[in-house]
This record gives sequence, structure tokens and C-alpha cells, in this order.
Amino acid sequence: MNSYFSPGDWIVILLYVFGIIGLGVWFGKDQRNTRDYFLGSKSVPWWGIGLSIVAAETSALTIIGVPAMAYGGNIAFLQMIIGYVIARILLAIVLVPHYFKGEIYSPYQLFANTFGPSARQTAGGFFLISETLAAGVRVYVASIPVKLILGDKLLGFGTGDPILGAILLFVLLSLLYTYIGGVKAVIWTDAVQFGLFLLGGIFALWYIPTIVDGGMSAVFSKAIAAGKLHWLNATPPPGVSVTKFLLGAPFNIWMGVIGGTVLVLSSHGAEQLIVQRVLACKNVAEGRKALALSAVVIFPLFFIFLLVGAMLWVFYQGHPFKIPLPETRPGSGITANDFIFPIFMMTEVPHLLKGFLIVAILSAAMSSVSSALTSLASVSTMDFVKHVIPGRSEAFFLRFSKVSTIVWAVALIFTAYLSRQVAFVLNAAFALRGLTSGALVGGLALAIFWKHGRSIPVITGMVVSLVTMTAIQLLPKLDWTKDLWMKTIGTEVFWPWYTLIGATITLLTAWLVRTLLPEPKR
Repeated sequence: MNSYFSPGDWIVILLYVFGIIGLGVWFGKDQRNTRDYFLGSKSVPWWGIGLSIVAAETSALTIIGVPAMAYGGNIAFLQMIIGYVIARILLAIVLVPHYFKGEIYSPYQLFANTFGPSARQTAGGFFLISETLAAGVRVYVASIPVKLILGDKLLGFGTGDPILGAILLFVLLSLLYTYIGGVKAVIWTDAVQFGLFLLGGIFALWYIPTIVDGGMSAVFSKAIAAGKLHWLNATPPPGVSVTKFLLGAPFNIWMGVIGGTVLVLSSHGAEQLIVQRVLACKNVAEGRKALALSAVVIFPLFFIFLLVGAMLWVFYQGHPFKIPLPETRPGSGITANDFIFPIFMMTEVPHLLKGFLIVAILSAAMSSVSSALTSLASVSTMDFVKHVIPGRSEAFFLRFSKVSTIVWAVALIFTAYLSRQVAFVLNAAFALRGLTSGALVGGLALAIFWKHGRSIPVITGMVVSLVTMTAIQLLPKLDWTKDLWMKTIGTEVFWPWYTLIGATITLLTAWLVRTLLPEPKR
């Protein structure tokens, strides 16, 4: 056991684990068919789904990494959240009505309606691959600081490897209630978990000033003086070209309003991880209200954790680290700053409250895992298996859905553990969602606005987009291309632009192919 924890902390953690599993089993105990399992019988209220949307996109890495961004820099990430809010409003107005024309289980059914089954399966395949890698990486990255929190002895028991123990902890605990209860269990546990990590952030926001000389006013004065509360980058600083300012790091307002909007149009409109929750709403009105609620909540949530990071910087200017910052592998996707918030929890927070903050991280990790499992199982069952072997009973497909949930859990464990071995795989997996998101949202736009057509243009557009975005990510990192890339582009393209670039390539390529290869006469 970790020596920084009291028996009371462990009681809080265990009560959370058993309580969340029991809650998931209770809400999902009546599963008779795939409609119940993947759409929650369309009986979940919109406000529960709205909170679940935010919880699904907020991983343990967010709770740990967002404060780390502010600690090491400032709160400029808020510019991205502006785009996140705009995208939800656009989706509620434009896209939600298309999801309630018939009984739809995933956005990829819209591809089939316009282009046929091959386009549907291409889009579904893009999602399955990208989400498996991205979710596996989220589990691995969250396991590193959690290993520090819970200790090597506890997590290494029975496995010999504490990282593997942390991976198994997240995935197997999430699998228990996801397997039994399907999306209804996931939505309700997500809603509870959202409340837990939001309260954890609010507590940290209140508590840190109480242990700093001068209190809240001193904390904000020091943070402002150090530039920690700077959030707006609208024009290039002296000596920086417009191209480098717009396309490269750090975050700027154009990146947030344009790139962030298109990014969330994909993640919340074309990727099953979030869309599955909207589809579980009763009707168009409730789907719109769920997205609107998530738009209202997402900005203050990120603002709270960014402020926590700025406050932690102020605190540690006058206090030593009671646990040294761990060394991290270059290129691993983890920086020393990612350990700041966990170390603060372990060493500076009173007992019982310490257990509560650890629960906040565990709840965010389990929420993201359960969301990935149910979305992967839904696409593999409804977009592939049920389409390929129609005519089987609902009982057969329900059994298959549950088995596929287990299979995807194994895939997440494998991917997470593979990420531990190869730093390059980790970096590639982190960016892969950005590489496929443009293809998915571009293809979805074509499926909605082209009334009919062959599948070749849209599939070609999506594949060309994936290849091009892979090149954009990889070429600046290869020694033999660095000079050529910098002379041509002037900077590495920052990830918020990936979706917009990928979507543009998808649309242009599909239009070109459709023009050059006109449809045969009917």
C-alpha cells in the first residue's frame, strides 16, 4: 500500500469502485436486445446524456494533463474550448435531425444511405482502428501517474508489472458494468463520474489558496504577474511569421475558433464515441438539449482545471516537492509536469479528501474506457456483423455484442501495454484520431449533402486524407525531411488543424473523383 494514504483514503476509494460497479449493474440489468444494449432503449433523460457526453471526452489524462499545461505555460488552451462550444451548437442545429430519421445505431449508417455498404464499412473501420489506438494510449498514459499514486506493490501484485496492473485495473473494472449494462449503464455511471471529477476540480480550486500565504488574492496576483492567466493569442508575436503563428504551436484564437470547431464537429458528429449518446436520446429535441448542456458545461470544466494548474505553479514557487518529479522518456507523450497534480494530491491534501481526489482521477479514467468499449462493440456489431449476417435472432446479436465488448477490452489492454514499449507507437496513436477525424467528418458531410452516389469518390477521398495527414505528421520528424519540410511549410502543423486539413482533402478528392468518373446512366 502507498504510505501516503490512510485507511480512510482506501475506504473512500473502495467505496467508489464498488459503488460505481453496482450502479452500472443496477441501471443496466434489463438488456433484452441490441436496442437496449446500444441505445439504452431510448429511455435515458437528456440531462444524463449531456453530462455523459462531457465525461466520455474527459479522460484521466485530461484531469492530469490540463493542469500541467497551465503549470508549464498558461491558460491559452481556453481558446480551443471556444471552438468546442461553437461546434456543439452547429451540430445541434444541423446534424441531430439526421440522426432521428429512422432507428440509427451509428453515424456510419448515413454513409450507407447515400453511398452503400462499402462506404459505411470504410468509415466504421476508420473509427474502430483509431479509437482502439487512441483509447489504449489514454489508458497507458493515465496508468503512469496512477502507478505513482497507488504504488508499485499494490498494482504489481499478481502481475509483476505495476503499469500492467494499472491498465488491468482501469479496463477490467470498466468492463464489469459495461458488459452487463451496455450504454445505459455507461451513461449513468458517466454522469456520476462527471460529478466526481468536477467536484474534485472545484475542491482543488478552493483548497490551494488556503495553503498559500495571502490567500486567493495573492495567488491570482502572482499568477497574473507570471503570465499564467494569459489566454488570448490573436496576432503573431515579434519575429514570428504569420504561417508559423497560425499553423504551429502554441494555441491561438484562430486555431481554437476554426480548428477547434471542425475538430469537435468530427468527434461529436462523426465518431461513435460521442454520437452513440445522442442516438440514445428519445427525439430530436432531447438530442439538441443534451448537446446544448454539454456546451454549457465544457467551458467551465476546462477553465477550472486550467486555473488549478496556474495555482499549483504559485504554490510550488514557495514549497518544495515532497516527492521528486519522475524522469520521463523523450517522445513518450508524458512530461514531468503531468505528475504535478498527482504529487500535490498525495502530499498536500488532508486524508479522506485525498482519497476523494484520487477517485476523481479514477472516475475520469473508467469513464473514458467504458465509453470506448461500448462504442467499439456497437460499430463492430451493427455496422459489420449484423449487416453481413442478417436474419439472426436478437438474442444472437445481444450475445455477440457482449462478447465483442470483452474482445475490445482485450484489444485496449494490448494496445496500452504496447504503448509502454515503443515511444513512436505512442506518439502515432495520440495523433491518429486527428488523422482519421478529417476523413470521417468530410465523408459524413458528403453523405448528408450528396443525395446519392457511388462509394468510390468518398472512399478515395477518405483514404487520400489519411495518407496525406500521416505524411504531415511524420515528415517533420524524419531527419532526412526536416530541412525540406521547414523550407516548404516553415513549421510543424499543430494538431488542432489536422481535422480541418483532412476534411478539406476528403471533400476535394471526392469531388475530383466524382467529376472524372461520372456515374453510369441509370
